[in-house]
Amino acid sequence: MKKVSLLVLSIVLLTTATTAQTNDKALENNKAFTGARATKKMYHAIYQLDNADEKIIDKAIRNINNALNDPRLAGKIKIELIAFGGGTDAYLKGSKYEEDLKALVQKGVVVAQCNNTLKQRKITRDQLYDFIGIVPSGNGELIIRQAEGWSVIKP
Repeated sequence: MKKVSLLVLSIVLLTTATTAQTNDKALENNKAFTGARATKKMYHAIYQLDNADEKIIDKAIRNINNALNDPRLAGKIKIELIAFGGGTDAYLKGSKYEEDLKALVQKGVVVAQCNNTLKQRKITRDQLYDFIGIVPSGNGELIIRQAEGWSVIKP
């Protein structure tokens, strides 16, 4: 009986040690991970802004800047920010986002607005910052860009 107990205990200890070593290796492998490699010549992303919540707008701008500052994507990324619905509020003159949006445009980001939203909300072009581009449909822009292989990101 003692031999059987000793054998079972040995098996349990050996299994535990093997599992711990496997887990340690997995943790070390994970720690060594530094992200995907950007092997393509060019990457494309369109960010969807359809919410007036300041936290969402701030997050979209922050996410775009993070992508622009990612060293793996340096010189290899084209970004568009398309607003419709509530996201249009970020583009209205007097919003707190004018300087942030100008900075994105100066970094090469296309900042565009859905014309359907303007019509629906009875907003005229002169109510928007003068550097904002206009597209016929925000959804159409997303559909076209996705079909072209662009990543669609909704912060």
